[in-house]
Amino acid sequence: MRVISSQQAADLLEDGMTVAASGFGGCCHPEAITAAVEERFLATGKPRKLTLLFAASTGDRQTRGMGHFGYEGLVARVIAGGWRGTPRLGRLAIEEKIEAHCWPQGVIAQLYRAIAAGQPGVITHIGLGSFMDPLHGGGRMNATTPRALVERVSLRGKEWLLYPSMPLDCVLLRGTTADEDGNVTLEDEAFPLDVLAMAQAGRNSGGVVIVQVKRIAERGSLPPGDVRIPAALVDYVVVCENPAQHGVSFAETDNIAYTGRVRMAVSRLHPAPLSADKIIQRRAFLELAPLHRPTINLGIGIAAGIGRIASEEGFDDYTVTIESGVIGGVPAEELSFGAAVNPTAIVPQASQFDFYDGGGLDIAFLGMAEVDRHGAVNVSRFNNSIVGVGGFTNISQTAGRVVYLGAFSAGGAEIAVADGRLDIIRDGRVCKIVDHVDQISSSPAFAPEGQSQLVVTERAVFRVIDGCLMLTEFAPGIDLASHVLDRLPKGVAVSDQLKQMDARLFSTHAMKDFAP
Repeated sequence: MRVISSQQAADLLEDGMTVAASGFGGCCHPEAITAAVEERFLATGKPRKLTLLFAASTGDRQTRGMGHFGYEGLVARVIAGGWRGTPRLGRLAIEEKIEAHCWPQGVIAQLYRAIAAGQPGVITHIGLGSFMDPLHGGGRMNATTPRALVERVSLRGKEWLLYPSMPLDCVLLRGTTADEDGNVTLEDEAFPLDVLAMAQAGRNSGGVVIVQVKRIAERGSLPPGDVRIPAALVDYVVVCENPAQHGVSFAETDNIAYTGRVRMAVSRLHPAPLSADKIIQRRAFLELAPLHRPTINLGIGIAAGIGRIASEEGFDDYTVTIESGVIGGVPAEELSFGAAVNPTAIVPQASQFDFYDGGGLDIAFLGMAEVDRHGAVNVSRFNNSIVGVGGFTNISQTAGRVVYLGAFSAGGAEIAVADGRLDIIRDGRVCKIVDHVDQISSSPAFAPEGQSQLVVTERAVFRVIDGCLMLTEFAPGIDLASHVLDRLPKGVAVSDQLKQMDARLFSTHAMKDFAP
């Protein structure tokens, strides 16, 4: 192992390399190294035509993280699960300047293990029927991408998807402490993600493994049980001198409550103000409360707020999980999403998705951009922007129950809640319940047998029944015809037992009684 600067690390990248980097948002991402790659490219035009592989949305939705690679010429191909954090790369894909592939986050996390083990790839049911299925594009996100890399294969009388392995020429990782031999611990990181599997994959591919750390410790001083990346897998170590490039996330320099080193005293959160979003979160919460000690997943965005609703209602009889590998605790939001205060356990990201893919989740709460009359959901591409699927497809295709949350309309909507009623002052230009979604991120046709699917908006609730979206509830105060029915596409059914949404959802007081 050799200690080098971030600039020297950037110089190791050669034209045409396949580069994998760790990260979830800004957590566990080697920011000093990726920033140095950007600086080198802007100064010299090198390296060129890289292929990037990363699982989660690794960026700050502006320029940091994998956004440092967002230049024409620097990148030739991107294979990623989450694109939301890297709008520069998304723009290159929209402008047809790079090849762009979107694969499920969990599949890419598991792919590192397959590459390390010399296996042909990940064979899974995740993505069948979605835009990642070769029958529907194979994960290609633009016309420049000439062919799908994903294949359909038949095994034991069933259809599966094969996401292929590829050699990794360079792997960029982050830890906390390296000893003089190159053994690396992650004591200040919110979670380890898949750093071990990635290092093994790089080593067994004949590639270069570079790890960014905070400090160097004496040889033999690190407890062997704490070592996440053994020295035999590490070629170079970069000691980050700038705390801003080695924060626990892009929002925080450090938070020891994320790592479990200290348990923070957590009081109940202050109640959120009554709003259209809170109506949605409250109605979704009513699906959680009756369950007996469920294991759940809360998606990013509006779905993450269900934890606050549960706190307001004094409800904690559930175990929350996050795709990053975090189990238990209070999930962080926005640029610290993926971490949690006072987690009870932290496992590798790929192991978390093993649990998800096998049907371990009792219920999941996920955002949605569009839902069509058959119950197919789009979260991955809309409004001429690429967001990617992250862990959405893994979770939505396997959880026992799924609740999709989102506004009924988009584009200039102004909605208030007053006197126990919903007041639509100005409606959005576009209804998010559509005839056909632009891109199928998940399809109920490939959900597990018996899965319950609910779509919750601020003014209407729908259930997916036998492949058909059915309106079952509407908000008090609205004009049902003009605000809902006239905006729905043909083919959306209306329940014979259509009723008003629970009046407690529109109250400034806690609901207390959880029966939906």
